[in-house]
Amino acid sequence: MRVIFAGTPEFAARSLAALLGTRHEVVLALTQPDRPSGRGMRAHPSAVKQLALKHGLALRQPQTLRDAAEPIALAESGADIMVVAAFGLILPQAVLDIPRWGAINIHASMLPRWRGAAPIQRALLAGDSKTGISIMRMDAGLDTGPIIQSEEVAIGDADNAQTLHDRLADVGARLILEVLDRYAQGPVKAMPQSDSEACYAAKIAKYEARIDWACEANYIWRQIRAFNPSPGAATRLRETEIKIWQARLASASAGKKGEILQADANGLLVACGTGALWLEQLQKPGGKRLPAGEFLRGFPVVPGEFFVS
Repeated sequence: MRVIFAGTPEFAARSLAALLGTRHEVVLALTQPDRPSGRGMRAHPSAVKQLALKHGLALRQPQTLRDAAEPIALAESGADIMVVAAFGLILPQAVLDIPRWGAINIHASMLPRWRGAAPIQRALLAGDSKTGISIMRMDAGLDTGPIIQSEEVAIGDADNAQTLHDRLADVGARLILEVLDRYAQGPVKAMPQSDSEACYAAKIAKYEARIDWACEANYIWRQIRAFNPSPGAATRLRETEIKIWQARLASASAGKKGEILQADANGLLVACGTGALWLEQLQKPGGKRLPAGEFLRGFPVVPGEFFVS
Protein backbone atom coordinates (compact mmCIF):
# COMPACT_ATOMS: atom_id res chain seq x y z
CA MET A 1 0.00 0.00 0.00
CA ARG A 2 1.21 3.50 -0.91
CA VAL A 3 0.37 5.76 2.02
CA ILE A 4 0.13 9.49 2.63
CA PHE A 5 0.63 10.08 6.35
CA ALA A 6 -0.79 13.26 7.92
CA GLY A 7 -0.03 14.03 11.57
CA THR A 8 1.78 16.43 13.86
CA PRO A 9 2.52 15.50 17.52
CA GLU A 10 4.16 12.52 19.21
CA PHE A 11 0.85 10.61 19.19
CA ALA A 12 1.00 10.62 15.38
CA ALA A 13 4.74 10.02 15.18
CA ARG A 14 4.36 6.65 16.91
CA SER A 15 2.04 5.45 14.16
CA LEU A 16 4.34 6.79 11.46
CA ALA A 17 7.29 4.99 13.06
CA ALA A 18 5.30 1.75 13.07
CA LEU A 19 4.41 2.19 9.39
CA LEU A 20 8.03 2.72 8.40
CA GLY A 21 8.87 -0.77 9.60
CA THR A 22 6.35 -2.53 7.34
CA ARG A 23 5.87 -3.45 3.70
CA HIS A 24 3.66 -0.36 3.27
CA GLU A 25 5.33 2.62 1.59
CA VAL A 26 4.92 6.12 3.00
CA VAL A 27 5.09 8.20 -0.18
CA LEU A 28 4.38 11.58 1.46
CA ALA A 29 4.21 12.99 4.98
CA LEU A 30 2.09 16.00 5.87
CA THR A 31 2.52 17.95 9.09
CA GLN A 32 1.77 21.41 10.37
CA PRO A 33 4.24 24.29 9.91
CA ASP A 34 6.95 24.71 12.56
CA ARG A 35 5.56 26.47 15.64
CA PRO A 36 7.34 28.69 18.19
CA SER A 37 7.74 27.05 21.59
CA GLY A 38 9.97 27.05 24.67
CA ARG A 39 11.40 30.01 26.54
CA GLY A 40 13.04 31.46 23.44
CA MET A 41 9.87 30.92 21.37
CA ARG A 42 11.94 29.52 18.53
CA ALA A 43 10.24 27.67 15.72
CA HIS A 44 10.40 23.93 16.36
CA PRO A 45 9.56 21.09 13.96
CA SER A 46 6.79 18.71 14.89
CA ALA A 47 7.51 15.15 16.01
CA VAL A 48 6.24 13.91 12.64
CA LYS A 49 8.51 16.29 10.71
CA GLN A 50 11.55 15.17 12.70
CA LEU A 51 10.81 11.53 11.96
CA ALA A 52 10.06 12.20 8.29
CA LEU A 53 13.36 14.05 7.82
CA LYS A 54 15.27 11.30 9.61
CA HIS A 55 13.92 8.74 7.13
CA GLY A 56 14.15 10.93 4.04
CA LEU A 57 10.42 11.05 3.37
CA ALA A 58 8.85 13.53 0.99
CA LEU A 59 7.38 16.21 3.27
CA ARG A 60 4.88 19.05 3.00
CA GLN A 61 3.82 21.55 5.70
CA PRO A 62 0.70 23.28 4.40
CA GLN A 63 -0.96 26.15 6.25
CA THR A 64 -4.24 24.85 4.84
CA LEU A 65 -5.38 22.03 2.58
CA ARG A 66 -7.83 24.34 0.82
CA ASP A 67 -5.00 25.79 -1.26
CA ALA A 68 -5.35 24.57 -4.84
CA ALA A 69 -1.72 23.41 -4.92
CA GLU A 70 -2.15 20.87 -2.14
CA PRO A 71 -4.63 18.47 -3.81
CA ILE A 72 -2.37 18.45 -6.87
CA ALA A 73 0.63 17.42 -4.79
CA LEU A 74 -1.38 14.73 -3.01
CA ALA A 75 -2.67 13.32 -6.28
CA GLU A 76 0.82 13.23 -7.76
CA SER A 77 1.98 10.99 -4.90
CA GLY A 78 -0.09 8.13 -6.32
CA ALA A 79 -1.19 7.06 -2.84
CA ASP A 80 -3.70 4.28 -2.25
CA ILE A 81 -4.79 5.64 1.13
CA MET A 82 -4.24 8.51 3.55
CA VAL A 83 -3.64 7.86 7.26
CA VAL A 84 -4.44 10.78 9.56
CA ALA A 85 -3.52 11.09 13.24
CA ALA A 86 -3.82 14.33 15.24
CA PHE A 87 -3.00 16.37 12.12
CA GLY A 88 -4.75 19.54 13.26
CA LEU A 89 -5.99 20.75 9.87
CA ILE A 90 -9.41 20.27 8.29
CA LEU A 91 -9.39 17.90 5.32
CA PRO A 92 -11.85 19.05 2.63
CA GLN A 93 -13.86 16.38 0.84
CA ALA A 94 -11.82 17.02 -2.31
CA VAL A 95 -8.70 15.91 -0.40
CA LEU A 96 -10.40 12.90 1.19
CA ASP A 97 -11.40 11.70 -2.27
CA ILE A 98 -7.89 11.71 -3.75
CA PRO A 99 -6.54 8.29 -2.62
CA ARG A 100 -8.48 5.34 -4.03
CA TRP A 101 -9.32 4.06 -0.53
CA GLY A 102 -9.92 7.53 0.88
CA ALA A 103 -8.60 8.61 4.28
CA ILE A 104 -8.68 6.84 7.65
CA ASN A 105 -8.17 8.44 11.03
CA ILE A 106 -6.60 7.20 14.28
CA HIS A 107 -8.75 8.74 17.03
CA ALA A 108 -8.05 8.50 20.77
CA SER A 109 -11.51 7.55 22.03
CA MET A 110 -14.23 4.97 21.58
CA LEU A 111 -16.29 6.85 19.04
CA PRO A 112 -18.90 8.26 19.04
CA ARG A 113 -17.87 9.24 22.59
CA TRP A 114 -15.47 12.20 22.65
CA ARG A 115 -15.41 13.35 19.07
CA GLY A 116 -13.15 16.37 18.72
CA ALA A 117 -9.82 17.87 19.73
CA ALA A 118 -9.19 16.74 23.32
CA PRO A 119 -10.57 13.23 23.84
CA ILE A 120 -7.92 12.11 26.34
CA GLN A 121 -8.34 15.08 28.68
CA ARG A 122 -12.14 14.99 28.42
CA ALA A 123 -12.28 11.30 29.31
CA LEU A 124 -10.18 11.94 32.42
CA LEU A 125 -12.18 15.00 33.45
CA ALA A 126 -15.44 13.09 33.09
CA GLY A 127 -14.19 10.25 35.27
CA ASP A 128 -14.55 7.64 32.52
CA SER A 129 -13.36 4.17 33.49
CA LYS A 130 -12.31 3.37 29.94
CA THR A 131 -11.48 4.95 26.62
CA GLY A 132 -9.78 3.51 23.54
CA ILE A 133 -8.71 3.87 19.94
CA SER A 134 -11.05 4.07 16.96
CA ILE A 135 -9.87 3.67 13.37
CA MET A 136 -12.43 5.59 11.35
CA ARG A 137 -13.06 6.12 7.65
CA MET A 138 -13.06 9.89 7.34
CA ASP A 139 -15.87 11.99 5.94
CA ALA A 140 -16.45 15.75 5.91
CA GLY A 141 -17.83 15.78 9.48
CA LEU A 142 -15.97 16.10 12.78
CA ASP A 143 -15.00 12.50 13.64
CA THR A 144 -18.35 11.30 12.29
CA GLY A 145 -17.18 8.65 9.82
CA PRO A 146 -17.88 4.92 10.12
CA ILE A 147 -15.70 2.79 12.39
CA ILE A 148 -13.41 0.18 10.85
CA GLN A 149 -11.81 -1.16 14.02
CA SER A 150 -11.59 -0.16 17.69
CA GLU A 151 -10.06 -1.32 20.96
CA GLU A 152 -10.88 -0.34 24.55
CA VAL A 153 -8.23 0.85 27.02
CA ALA A 154 -8.90 0.95 30.77
CA ILE A 155 -8.30 4.19 32.68
CA GLY A 156 -6.64 3.57 36.05
CA ASP A 157 -6.55 5.79 39.13
CA ALA A 158 -2.84 6.46 38.53
CA ASP A 159 -3.37 7.60 34.94
CA ASN A 160 -2.88 11.17 33.81
CA ALA A 161 -3.07 12.63 30.32
CA GLN A 162 0.54 11.66 29.57
CA THR A 163 0.35 8.02 30.66
CA LEU A 164 -2.98 7.55 28.92
CA HIS A 165 -1.66 9.27 25.78
CA ASP A 166 1.32 6.91 25.67
CA ARG A 167 -0.78 3.75 25.96
CA LEU A 168 -3.30 4.96 23.40
CA ALA A 169 -0.53 5.95 20.97
CA ASP A 170 0.88 2.43 21.14
CA VAL A 171 -2.54 0.87 20.57
CA GLY A 172 -3.19 3.23 17.65
CA ALA A 173 0.13 2.32 16.03
CA ARG A 174 -0.71 -1.38 16.27
CA LEU A 175 -4.30 -1.07 15.04
CA ILE A 176 -3.45 1.06 12.02
CA LEU A 177 -1.09 -1.64 10.75
CA GLU A 178 -3.84 -4.25 11.13
CA VAL A 179 -6.28 -2.05 9.22
CA LEU A 180 -3.82 -1.31 6.40
CA ASP A 181 -3.13 -5.02 6.02
CA ARG A 182 -6.88 -5.54 5.63
CA TYR A 183 -7.06 -2.83 2.96
CA ALA A 184 -4.23 -4.52 1.09
CA GLN A 185 -6.57 -7.47 0.59
CA GLY A 186 -9.41 -5.35 -0.84
CA PRO A 187 -12.42 -3.30 0.34
CA VAL A 188 -12.90 -3.01 4.11
CA LYS A 189 -16.28 -2.79 5.84
CA ALA A 190 -17.04 -0.08 8.38
CA MET A 191 -19.85 0.39 10.91
CA PRO A 192 -21.75 3.71 10.98
CA GLN A 193 -21.61 5.65 14.24
CA SER A 194 -24.68 6.40 16.33
CA ASP A 195 -24.99 10.18 16.32
CA SER A 196 -27.46 10.03 19.21
CA GLU A 197 -24.67 8.68 21.47
CA ALA A 198 -22.08 11.26 20.46
CA CYS A 199 -20.42 13.74 22.79
CA TYR A 200 -17.77 16.29 21.99
CA ALA A 201 -14.26 16.80 23.32
CA ALA A 202 -13.83 20.54 22.91
CA LYS A 203 -10.33 21.98 22.83
CA ILE A 204 -9.00 22.66 26.34
CA ALA A 205 -9.20 26.30 27.42
CA LYS A 206 -6.55 27.55 29.84
CA TYR A 207 -9.14 28.71 32.39
CA GLU A 208 -10.31 25.11 32.82
CA ALA A 209 -7.03 24.26 34.52
CA ARG A 210 -7.63 26.69 37.40
CA ILE A 211 -8.60 24.83 40.56
CA ASP A 212 -11.81 25.89 42.29
CA TRP A 213 -11.45 24.50 45.81
CA ALA A 214 -15.23 24.69 46.28
CA CYS A 215 -15.50 21.71 43.92
CA GLU A 216 -15.59 18.10 45.09
CA ALA A 217 -12.21 16.55 45.81
CA ASN A 218 -12.89 13.85 43.22
CA TYR A 219 -13.33 16.44 40.46
CA ILE A 220 -10.18 18.38 41.40
CA TRP A 221 -8.25 15.10 41.47
CA ARG A 222 -9.45 14.35 37.93
CA GLN A 223 -8.59 17.90 36.88
CA ILE A 224 -5.00 17.53 38.13
CA ARG A 225 -4.61 14.28 36.18
CA ALA A 226 -6.27 15.60 33.00
CA PHE A 227 -3.97 18.64 32.79
CA ASN A 228 -0.72 16.79 33.40
CA PRO A 229 1.53 17.44 31.45
CA SER A 230 -0.21 20.49 29.95
CA PRO A 231 -1.23 23.11 30.90
CA GLY A 232 -1.00 22.01 34.55
CA ALA A 233 -3.72 22.48 37.18
CA ALA A 234 -3.09 25.87 38.82
CA THR A 235 -3.91 27.58 42.09
CA ARG A 236 -2.47 30.40 44.22
CA LEU A 237 -0.93 30.57 47.67
CA ARG A 238 0.13 33.95 49.10
CA GLU A 239 -0.29 35.45 45.62
CA THR A 240 2.18 32.90 44.23
CA GLU A 241 1.02 30.79 41.32
CA ILE A 242 1.42 27.10 42.14
CA LYS A 243 0.93 24.17 39.80
CA ILE A 244 -0.25 20.84 41.15
CA TRP A 245 0.98 17.82 39.20
CA GLN A 246 0.02 14.87 41.38
CA ALA A 247 -2.50 14.25 44.16
CA ARG A 248 -4.46 11.49 45.82
CA LEU A 249 -7.88 11.40 47.41
CA ALA A 250 -8.01 11.65 51.19
CA SER A 251 -10.69 10.57 53.62
CA ALA A 252 -13.12 13.39 54.39
CA SER A 253 -11.60 16.04 56.69
CA ALA A 254 -13.18 19.03 58.41
CA GLY A 255 -12.00 22.31 56.96
CA LYS A 256 -12.95 25.24 54.78
CA LYS A 257 -12.50 25.10 51.00
CA GLY A 258 -8.84 25.49 50.08
CA GLU A 259 -7.65 25.27 53.69
CA ILE A 260 -4.33 23.52 54.25
CA LEU A 261 -4.95 21.06 57.08
CA GLN A 262 -1.54 19.40 57.17
CA ALA A 263 1.81 20.05 55.51
CA ASP A 264 4.69 17.60 55.88
CA ALA A 265 6.67 14.98 53.99
CA ASN A 266 3.43 13.05 53.37
CA GLY A 267 2.06 15.94 51.33
CA LEU A 268 -0.26 18.89 51.76
CA LEU A 269 -3.71 17.89 52.97
CA VAL A 270 -6.22 20.39 51.53
CA ALA A 271 -9.96 20.64 52.21
CA CYS A 272 -12.23 20.87 49.19
CA GLY A 273 -15.93 21.71 48.82
CA THR A 274 -16.54 18.05 49.56
CA GLY A 275 -13.74 15.79 50.78
CA ALA A 276 -10.02 16.50 50.74
CA LEU A 277 -6.87 15.90 48.70
CA TRP A 278 -3.27 15.08 49.49
CA LEU A 279 -1.11 17.16 47.14
CA GLU A 280 1.99 15.11 46.32
CA GLN A 281 3.85 17.01 43.59
CA LEU A 282 3.95 20.80 43.23
CA GLN A 283 5.81 23.49 41.32
CA LYS A 284 6.35 27.20 41.91
CA PRO A 285 7.22 29.71 39.15
CA GLY A 286 10.69 29.14 37.75
CA GLY A 287 11.11 25.96 39.77
CA LYS A 288 11.01 22.26 39.08
CA ARG A 289 8.23 19.81 39.82
CA LEU A 290 8.99 18.56 43.31
CA PRO A 291 7.63 15.98 45.74
CA ALA A 292 5.72 17.70 48.53
CA GLY A 293 8.49 17.25 51.12
CA GLU A 294 11.12 18.90 48.90
CA PHE A 295 8.70 21.63 47.85
CA LEU A 296 8.03 22.52 51.49
CA ARG A 297 11.75 22.89 52.22
CA GLY A 298 11.94 25.73 49.72
CA PHE A 299 8.42 27.06 50.24
CA PRO A 300 7.36 26.54 53.86
CA VAL A 301 3.61 26.19 54.44
CA VAL A 302 1.74 26.01 57.72
CA PRO A 303 -1.71 24.55 58.46
CA GLY A 304 -4.40 27.19 58.40
CA GLU A 305 -3.19 28.86 55.20
CA PHE A 306 -5.46 28.80 52.16
CA PHE A 307 -5.10 28.00 48.47
CA VAL A 308 -7.29 30.27 46.34
CA SER A 309 -8.44 30.00 42.75
